[in-house]
Amino acid sequence: MKYLSKTCLKHEPEVVVILVIDLEATCADDGSIAPEQMEIIEVGAVWATPAGEVVDRFQSCVRPVDRPYLTDFCSSLTQIEQADVDRAPCWPAVAKSLTEFAKRQVGQCWGSWGKYDARQIERECARHDVGDPLAGLQHVNLKASFAKRRRIKQVGMARALQIVGLPLDGTHHRGLDDALNIARLLPYFWEDEHER
Repeated sequence: MKYLSKTCLKHEPEVVVILVIDLEATCADDGSIAPEQMEIIEVGAVWATPAGEVVDRFQSCVRPVDRPYLTDFCSSLTQIEQADVDRAPCWPAVAKSLTEFAKRQVGQCWGSWGKYDARQIERECARHDVGDPLAGLQHVNLKASFAKRRRIKQVGMARALQIVGLPLDGTHHRGLDDALNIARLLPYFWEDEHER
């Protein structure tokens, strides 16, 4: 498991950035959709500095193909409507756009709140027989890094915001809003410059 460190962010340009990604996926509250059957329905991504400054953003809904209809639970949880995914591109097109977005900045890693997002991208790429849109970028489990830094058990992103005294901005369980909130947590990973 990789933890966020300054070595992850070292490169030539003066501005160091990390790609923060949050995914939303098909889901059900009755166990009818197993984790390996979940499909990405939204990608939210931001390039952010260690200080939490967002320098670029990306958002796209994704049309699921194996289970094209969202459950009521999924729509309620994510606020993503059936019409949003019906008119969205499928994963191969979104993966291509995400690759292009990932190349806009010079970074060496991407992070997500937990391992789920990295696993889901792998599953989606295998399902559609497409390459990893983040190939060449090391994945960092920001949830584990936050817990290690704080010497606490791993907590959800909303709880992490509470711990550091920040309000949750936007709509929880929306890809871009969650990615923006995760970026706001980045300053709390640096012990020397950003001790709070």
